[in-house]
Amino acid sequence: MSDLEDKLSTVIGDRTVKVLTDVFGIRSIGDLMRHYPRRYMVRGELTDIAALNEGDEVTILAEVHSSANRPIRGRRGSILEVIVTDGNQKLSLTFFNQAWREKELKVGTQGLFAGKVGVFKGKKQLAHPDYQMIADGADVDDATKSFAGKYLPVYAATAKMPSWKIAQCVEMAIDSLDELSDFLPDEIRASHNYPTLQQALVQLHKPADLDHADLARERLTFDEAFLLQLMLVMRRNELRKLNTKSRKPITGGVLEAFDASLPFELTGGQLAVIAEIESDLAQSHPMHRLLQGEVGSGKTIIALRAMLAVVDSGGQAALLAPTEVLAAQHLRTFEKLLGSLALGGTLGSSEKSTRITLITGSQNAAARKESLALAANGDAGIIVGTPALLGEKVEFNDLGLIVVDEQHRFGVEQRDALKVKAQKPPHLLVMTATPIPRTVAMTVFGDLDVSTLRELPLGRQPISTHVIPVLEKPAFLERAGERIREEVSLGHQAYVVAPRIEAGTDTASDIDFLFGEDSADITSVKVLAPELASGPLKGLRVAELHGRQSSEEKDATMRAFAAGEIDVLVSTTVIEVGVDVANATVMVIMDADRFGVSQLHQLRGRVGRGTSPGLCLLVTNSPVETPARIRLDAVARTLDGFELSRIDLEQRREGDVLGANQSGTQSHLRLLRVLRDEALIETARNDAESIISTSEDLTSYPALSAEVARMARNAAIDYLDKG
Repeated sequence: MSDLEDKLSTVIGDRTVKVLTDVFGIRSIGDLMRHYPRRYMVRGELTDIAALNEGDEVTILAEVHSSANRPIRGRRGSILEVIVTDGNQKLSLTFFNQAWREKELKVGTQGLFAGKVGVFKGKKQLAHPDYQMIADGADVDDATKSFAGKYLPVYAATAKMPSWKIAQCVEMAIDSLDELSDFLPDEIRASHNYPTLQQALVQLHKPADLDHADLARERLTFDEAFLLQLMLVMRRNELRKLNTKSRKPITGGVLEAFDASLPFELTGGQLAVIAEIESDLAQSHPMHRLLQGEVGSGKTIIALRAMLAVVDSGGQAALLAPTEVLAAQHLRTFEKLLGSLALGGTLGSSEKSTRITLITGSQNAAARKESLALAANGDAGIIVGTPALLGEKVEFNDLGLIVVDEQHRFGVEQRDALKVKAQKPPHLLVMTATPIPRTVAMTVFGDLDVSTLRELPLGRQPISTHVIPVLEKPAFLERAGERIREEVSLGHQAYVVAPRIEAGTDTASDIDFLFGEDSADITSVKVLAPELASGPLKGLRVAELHGRQSSEEKDATMRAFAAGEIDVLVSTTVIEVGVDVANATVMVIMDADRFGVSQLHQLRGRVGRGTSPGLCLLVTNSPVETPARIRLDAVARTLDGFELSRIDLEQRREGDVLGANQSGTQSHLRLLRVLRDEALIETARNDAESIISTSEDLTSYPALSAEVARMARNAAIDYLDKG
């Protein structure tokens, strides 16, 4: 007998195991048992051969008339053809490379045969049908009842490993299983009326009926949610046991001076989140908080205040940004907000001041050497950087707070790589401008406390968004160029976003229609920018921005745009997050259907950041009612990032939401869907917290403890494999 951890080769032949491993990554019996059916076929009532139609799923009662095994012409292998008859007509059954079945399908024996009707060379046939032979003297009616009406699992399969063969392998594995221990505590299983683990696995693969299959699937889906929530609750508890330095705000420090210098009032939402963060920083265990908020909701001010509180305590704060453009933008924003308070250590600077430095991968040697020294000796209280901050040569004097901007660009291991540079466990604040539905936050960031900003700062103007459908209304496109010129004539600035840096070789783009040109592949920055500058936007100051430019060139371009020295910035998505130029009021996004919902929401958040209304135009060739067009219409319809995030997640693969880069558990989540299974996740979270409150280290639940340890071990192996 075998266990789920046993190698698959203990019950199935090596050649079959190799295919399962190569195609599906299945190595153990447990892996195979968790290759769940996608759906079920139901064997129907008996059908006469004369009534069969191509494509029908049928079950027939017939007698074997003849059989012949012949080689496949021109290649290795053989075909077994069995002719069966119901007394009126004949039907061909074909089996590839399965000559051994001839011993079962003896001439003159009766059987029940089920499969999908195909046609080959004008003849109807069943290829690889399921069958059950009827022994001499057996009751045909009883055999028919047990065979017809049976639910047959349909698996994700390939030509090399068809569904029927996977079903055979699963059946062999089930037959080999010893009694399985169930890690789910009895009280939880009983409260939900779930089957045991063994019953659930068997019932999902070989259900008596769909009700049993549904309950088995719910139990196994709950298992995934419960184990994940358990790991997150345990991780959260472990984090709270860590000791760190309290970073309480002080009287008369740089934070107090900064608050006094602010020329605007903070919103109620900002003040509430600030109170949560200040309370966290005052604790002797490290803060682990997620700050999510709408585009332009004022997260940067909150993060800066947290950093200044740490500086006041004698520590340093590091902000990790995904791109050099965003890192440089943060530096400029902080310097602008702090003014003289960012001139710490310079001649005539106030005692209530600090120093900010920037560390990126493309800095020249002199700038990098200076930045590294400022971070190492503690002269810089705030260090802003890209993943270059994770480098071995980057050291800190007293790293007290890590702020991660746009958290979805970073994995757990990257955040941890920065944590080890601190003398004591640092406080952590991760931020996202992509609103996250509650169950996603619970599932992916369940070890973090969550703060949410929904309201926009006072005076912020709404953004009007319109779809420009090239196919239906090409005349609308002419207005896009005019609108840019109109906004510039009013003293404002514009973005034009293209999906590529270089021109490709695919079809002509929307810009051809927009500006009356007849050239292909112009929706790339390098072609689009000069085309606009010499054509429809002639006379305006047009500049390019993209990821292949040097750090100095990108920084110079953004500084010039922020200073009003550039009218129109033609850019890729490097401006997607963090770029804050209040004077920019219009954005035209070319081939907008190439971007995701959240990305479009982020992009349009670059306009309307001042006191003038913003305008975003989504140019597309997508026809009405196509998924891409529906996505664009949804973006145009609402500015609610939380509603859009749900739409976005519904259209994305689950792995994009629950990726291993965030939770380290992607390989364990096969059934769970964070939007569909909201109620189940909520229940699993409550059950996990209840179990941990009873036995924090799970010593009272040895089977559960072993399963959690196995998951953690596999996650570590996955992490090492990625390296």
